[in-house]
Amino acid sequence: MFCYQCEQTAKGQGCTQVGVCGKNHDVATLQDLLIYALKGLSLVALEARKLKIKDDAIDKFTYEAVFSTLTNVDFDPERFVKLINQCVKLRDELKLKVKSDFSDGPASFVPAKTMDELKAQGEKLGVKSMSGGNADLDSLKQILTYGIKGVCAYADHANILGKNDDEVANFVYEGLAATLNPNLNLDDLVGLVLKCGQANLKAMELLDAGNTGTYGHPVPTQVPLGTKKGKAILVSGHDLKDLEEILKQSKGKGIYVYTHGEMLPTHGYPELKKYDHFYGHYGTAWQNQAKEFSEFPGAIVMTTNCIQKPKDTYKDNIFTTGLVGYPGVTHVANKDFTSVIKKAMDMKGFTEDMPGKTVMVGFARNTVMQVAGKVIDGVKNKAIRHFFLVAGCDGAKPGRNYYTEFVEKIPKDCVVLTLACGKFRFFDKDLGDIGGIPRLLDIGQCNDAYSAIQIAVALAGAFNCGVNDLPLSMILSWYEQKAVAILLTLLYLGIKNIRLGPSLPAFISTNVLNFLVEKFNIMPIKTPDEDLKAILG
Repeated sequence: MFCYQCEQTAKGQGCTQVGVCGKNHDVATLQDLLIYALKGLSLVALEARKLKIKDDAIDKFTYEAVFSTLTNVDFDPERFVKLINQCVKLRDELKLKVKSDFSDGPASFVPAKTMDELKAQGEKLGVKSMSGGNADLDSLKQILTYGIKGVCAYADHANILGKNDDEVANFVYEGLAATLNPNLNLDDLVGLVLKCGQANLKAMELLDAGNTGTYGHPVPTQVPLGTKKGKAILVSGHDLKDLEEILKQSKGKGIYVYTHGEMLPTHGYPELKKYDHFYGHYGTAWQNQAKEFSEFPGAIVMTTNCIQKPKDTYKDNIFTTGLVGYPGVTHVANKDFTSVIKKAMDMKGFTEDMPGKTVMVGFARNTVMQVAGKVIDGVKNKAIRHFFLVAGCDGAKPGRNYYTEFVEKIPKDCVVLTLACGKFRFFDKDLGDIGGIPRLLDIGQCNDAYSAIQIAVALAGAFNCGVNDLPLSMILSWYEQKAVAILLTLLYLGIKNIRLGPSLPAFISTNVLNFLVEKFNIMPIKTPDEDLKAILG
């Protein structure tokens, strides 16, 4: 195996024996084989679209299949076998409609019959085998591939809520097919990478419309970090629809529902807040789940990425759903959470109330723009000197304490906006307020990056300047491929001076990095003191 798609990849170079994420050789090679098969499907889908032949079911499958290859989503090799065979079946059915000649490559690939033979195919068709011998072209193709993985994740979330757009599907097929084209030069691939950012902006816009259209615009909400005496279900991941179904199905059963990780911001949605047994938030970010889940006395549901190998202490009470999978873990299909509720009722739950801190969520674009006048006045009268967007993924790799220290050292006349699980480095700190505006504003999940972009665009409009001219600095942390897609969106929008950490991607070549530095002034984080001095003077 060889995998370097996440920030924690071994030695900052690539995982070759077992993934730092926990995936083994079998899963890694089958994921590579699935991506290869999807490139073949993309070639045929592009030809079909030229003939005005479209199939929403194929689009949906493509989003789901690509999403399943993200870091920390699916560790079950049997499920990848099914996806590979389904991909080829859909491809061949579409080929009959297109009637074009696809005589070689992934568009004619035939999957082997046995697991061992499939793994052998995956070994031949992995990341390194697809190299064209030019490090910079290879780098851009990998950036494009990982960006598309992020796009498909957001598109899948939006699709679940009934939001779709041909622009996104068209690009996914175009981008995957382009990675097979040996005639593309650096300019071609840079253009496709930025176009990936454009497609991701559309996917995030669709997801935002799905979330707010279904559950209302988030409102400022105090979320308890303590626990209530009683039976309990813990919901982790990102999927609002799964959370809603769990709340509906557990209503009136004496069970309290808690969020974990990226589900924290869901407490701000009016249509979810109406459930009386939707109580509070338990735990922090994904990489701490082994300890936190071991101590949770109820059922646990992983709705999307970020599952880790479950410990024996909670393997019997953790469930996966949607695209998440782990061998030996009970999977919930068709959004029927009866087994989860039964497990919660059978477990002891919390035996007493344990009060704790509270944190504020619900500062998405609608809320922030309602106080835009106060924000603008605060900047003009110098009560607010600067805004910092400190956002992105959390992770276990050393160096992420930078983000805690950075926020702690930000001067009191500055406002911190945050989103995604990187916030758990500082989410419970009391930073006070400026003229009634909290200094720490939680915009939401990584899925809510569109909201942060709209806030920045609106502020730029209010000050009659570009986003790059605002008193705003972006300090981002990355871990997996949704973060890659978001970064590409920011670059597509022309946003400069982004600081990225805790380390730069292993799949970016020296020349590609130099290009990003020269064109966008993207830079690695240094120390909090150095970066604050450079930003604020």
